[in-house]
Amino acid sequence: HVQSIRVGKEILPVGDLVFEVGGVRVGFEVCEDAWVAKRPALTLAERGVDIILNPSASHFAFAKLDVRKHLVIDGSRVSGAAYLYANLLGCDAGRLIYDGDTIIASRGEIVSQGKRFSFKDISIATGVVDLGRRRPSPSRQKKRAKEKSRRDLLVVVPKFSLRPAALHKPKLPGGWEDSPVRKHEEFTRAISLGLFDYLRKSKSHGFVVSLSGGVDSSAVSCLVALMVQASVQELGLSEFKKRLGYIPWIHRAKSESDIMRQLLACVYQATKNSSKVTHKAAESLAKELGATFFDLRIDRLVSSYTALVQQETRVSLSWREHDVALQNIQARVRSPSVWLIANLRRAILLATTNRSEAAVGYTTMDGDSSGGLAPLGGIDKAYLREWLRWLEVEGPLGLRAFATLSLVNKQAPTAELRPTKAKQTDEGDLMPYVVLDSIERHAVRDRLLPLTVWKLVCREYKGLYSKKQIAKWVERFFTLWSVNQWKRERYAPSFHVDDESVDPKTWCRFPILSGGYQKELALLSKQVQAHKQSQGRPK
Repeated sequence: HVQSIRVGKEILPVGDLVFEVGGVRVGFEVCEDAWVAKRPALTLAERGVDIILNPSASHFAFAKLDVRKHLVIDGSRVSGAAYLYANLLGCDAGRLIYDGDTIIASRGEIVSQGKRFSFKDISIATGVVDLGRRRPSPSRQKKRAKEKSRRDLLVVVPKFSLRPAALHKPKLPGGWEDSPVRKHEEFTRAISLGLFDYLRKSKSHGFVVSLSGGVDSSAVSCLVALMVQASVQELGLSEFKKRLGYIPWIHRAKSESDIMRQLLACVYQATKNSSKVTHKAAESLAKELGATFFDLRIDRLVSSYTALVQQETRVSLSWREHDVALQNIQARVRSPSVWLIANLRRAILLATTNRSEAAVGYTTMDGDSSGGLAPLGGIDKAYLREWLRWLEVEGPLGLRAFATLSLVNKQAPTAELRPTKAKQTDEGDLMPYVVLDSIERHAVRDRLLPLTVWKLVCREYKGLYSKKQIAKWVERFFTLWSVNQWKRERYAPSFHVDDESVDPKTWCRFPILSGGYQKELALLSKQVQAHKQSQGRPK
């Protein structure tokens, strides 16, 4: 596994090397090496290493930490060496977030674990291990002496002195890491770090959100506020301002509230179909967050577009015949003004699309899908509603909860694009979000066909919904999934937080034009009909 290259007049070894530093042998596993069956730690043990280093770029995902800790512990156990793991930190390229996890393990036990999701450039974990407790056997000492003469396998580094240190109890992070709702904590801190890095690396001056008073836009706005809270808390106001020093106004900010007022703008754009409930929710939340709030009335714009088109096409638009078109024009009219505000502030317009609605295309292209970044594009709506209720009452450890979210959480999610008398709701248009999430997981992540998905979902929701109703929802999902791939191709970049992404550029490819599962859905329909007939037979 070792080759040599010439650099100037020297011939240097390249490959699977072991370094000896003052009599201590150091070997490497690099990132994915630890995840494979025949991992290098097994052969490094035979080569008598004392320490294994793992520099890693392992992107964050829910519950991934537990798997990672198991691999580090197992690596130290099978090798008999101390194992040092260090992961990348921050939003590196736009879609992936790295938690900066640092772990030290020895003899099958964790010695130390550092802080995750730090806003600093680096996160350091320290620990003390007793390498003297792992004395090599005579046969291993003989093998070491043999390898020492082979310069292509061993790189000897001049000895240097180390200060002795006493052994101590394991250093573990505790705090929010031990929370019974760690997923909520992880989601908050991962997206906050992603937003912070995306902001400073894109050299943008802030964020703009089209705040409707609903779940998605409220969640996005709260995440920006949590980003400011967490980063100022860790870095301090002075260092925070230094990290964003390219923003002209940042140097004049004297407090966190000054930063929030300038950094986040929330825009509510009402039509005659908007309710007082959502207006109050949007305005109250923006005020609690400390954001700048713009209240725009766009009915005249919507009316001017519909009048212009009716005049030219000589088509009299009505809700009975042109429902989708009349809904979409409202959402699209909102886009130019919110983009204008974002441009004026040199800010990133944050799209509010979530993964559930991206899967079925429940969004208006060039309307509410508008934005340069979609922080929620990798998370399902059912989870978002659960997280938002937690954020209202409890919130992340050491950070604020937002009581005005009660105005959002007590509503049934609605696009408010139909006349108020229609009592439009998102779940009425689609299906219950928990069912949608279940169908999506089976269909997209697990690649299962409609009939199998139907059987699994029927088992999950037995007694709550009829098999016939679930079959209609499964058919609706697969049909909408198939015809809306073109929308997913155009969505703004989103953060990956689990293994269920629908992003076609980096995760889940699907043809724009397809057969739409027609044969598979016909088979499902046949099975449902057979089930209905069997239920009607006398027993």
